Formats: sequence, C-alpha cells, structure tokens
Amino acid sequence: MAPMYRTRLFAAILIAAAGALAFAAPSRAQEKASVGVLRFVSSGGLFLAVEKGYFKAEGLDVELKFFEAAQPIALAVVSGDVDFGVTAFTGGFFNLAGKGALKIIAAQAKEAKGYEGNLVLASKGAAEKGFTDIAQFAGKTLGISQVGSSFHYQIGQLARLKGFDLAKVDMKPLQSLPNMMAALKSSQVDGIIIAPHLAKALIASGDAKLLGRYSDFDEYQFGGLFAGSKTVANKRALVEKFVRAYQKGAADYYAAFLQKDASGAVVAGPGADEAAALIAKSVYPGEPAETAVPKVRASAFYVDPQARLDVADLLRQVEWYKQQGLVDQAVDAKSMLDLSFIKGHLNAP
Repeated sequence: MAPMYRTRLFAAILIAAAGALAFAAPSRAQEKASVGVLRFVSSGGLFLAVEKGYFKAEGLDVELKFFEAAQPIALAVVSGDVDFGVTAFTGGFFNLAGKGALKIIAAQAKEAKGYEGNLVLASKGAAEKGFTDIAQFAGKTLGISQVGSSFHYQIGQLARLKGFDLAKVDMKPLQSLPNMMAALKSSQVDGIIIAPHLAKALIASGDAKLLGRYSDFDEYQFGGLFAGSKTVANKRALVEKFVRAYQKGAADYYAAFLQKDASGAVVAGPGADEAAALIAKSVYPGEPAETAVPKVRASAFYVDPQARLDVADLLRQVEWYKQQGLVDQAVDAKSMLDLSFIKGHLNAP
C-alpha cells in the first residue's frame, strides 16, 4: 500500500471514528431523571422545558410520571419512585419535609390577584337550592382530594376571609381529582375547589355553578418543585441541571401567557398558541390542538418567571396546618427549604 494512500486511509478512519464518538456522546451524556406531576396547566413550565429540549440540552433524559392527586407525588419522591415532584403543597408533604425527607427548591404556580386561579364551584343541585355564595359554605359538603390537601387549605383561608366557620364545613376526602368531579356532577357533594381547566369544563356542561375565583380573595404559593433530601445532598449537579432547564420553561410560560397591557389586563405574549399546544400534549393528551390550545390559554395560573418561591407565604402555610393539627408542632418550616439553587427568592426572611 502506497504511503500516501495509507495516510489518507488512516485520516479517513480517524474522521469516521471522531464522527461516531460525537454522535454517541450525547446519548452517553443523557442522565435519566423522573418527575411526578399532575396534568395541570399550572405545571406548564415543566412541560415546556421537556418539549423544547431544555432538559436534553442539560444532558438530562427526563421522564414525566402522571398522578391523580398531589400527596402521592410527595410519597413517590420519598420512596425513590421519582426523583422530583412538581405539584401543590399539602399537610402530608410538610410533615414529610419536616422530618427531613424532602427539600423544596423552586416554585410552581401561585395564586396571584389579577390572574387565573382555582375556581370554587357549587353543584347544580346545591345551586338550585340556593347555594350561590362562598360565605354560605357552613353546613355544606365540600369534596377534596385528601385531608390536608391544598383544597383543604384554600377552604380554610376562604373561611377566614368570608367569615364562616370552617368546622361546620363537611369535608369529604375523595382521593383523586376525577372522583371530586364525579361527586360534584352527581351532587354527592355541594361544592369543590379545583383547577380552572377542569372547573371550566364542569361549568360549560351545566354540571356546576361558579361561586368565585380563589385568586380574587387571596394570594398564596400554591405549589413547588421539590426533591428527596438525599438527591439534593448526593446529586447536586443533577439538581442544578434540572433547575436551570426548569427555570427556562418557567420563563417561556410567563412570556407566553402572563403579560399585562397598559390597563393591567393579562394578555398573551408572542408564541402563546405554540406554547399552549406544547403544554396541551401533557394536559389534554390526544385532544385536537384547535380545542386544547384555547383551554390552556384560558387556564394559565401565575408562575414566577424565575421560579422563585414566596418564602414568607410558605412559612404561613405551615403554621396554619399546625394550628389545624395536620402538621407536627416540632416541624421547622425553614429546614424544608433549600434556596441555594435559585437566587433572589421572594420574601425570604
């Protein structure tokens, strides 16, 4: 074999090998991570980060695992069935986190005045009997997912704000969102509090009457991103990558749905339909974009564009749960927070 030919052949082999390695490297670099989540528009930032490839750009292969209620997600993170959770806070969550099992690291949705929020509904039957105002909840039945759920917390705050006795509300734990909706449709309960994308379908069908929007009465840090304490301690690089991608998704969500015009009205930003279509793939799987996209756009909770937590509000939530006997008095709320992954959390003491 001529020396020149051998040189060219060797060079060609090196180029081919380099190309193969370059092609294989991203595959090898993808670290698997799983996250428990509900099919809620309020988790849209997470869905955008997945669909737009932000996790992949960080070298993460993220699997979404869907649940029917918030509390089981916290349990799944503690057991190691998922690495992260994105959902609403509950009394059960705060107990687990207070025992050192979980760390809250970023924000999910927030009930914020002027923005969409959970809707308070009356069943058709209850409304026909005169249940037309939130202040009338005393003596009524309320369907919730679990005792200590975010719905339990919200009815507690509405009792404080509207002046009715929480002890006189008969709460029915129904374990899942579909069960809550079914119970309202059949008038087995007088009312529920539920996410807007689910509530609006019940109102449109005539199965429910709107009593009010929670965000018109109160603001609070509805949910967050959390991980097992061992994951945070032992896999910090993984958590940092996850949070960076998650923040990019939150920023895109904010830009698409949460802009305000000169009058203060919420307006869609550039690319809102495209973002809604990507979110709809998780919230309304299998539904045509022409019907799913408007639903997503009409149900966008407030999300901080940097996924920053309202720390002071979280501390208030834990105190309320303690007052109700749903969180152990020994729980130190500050110990469940790891604020080191995002700069500038809101109202941090």
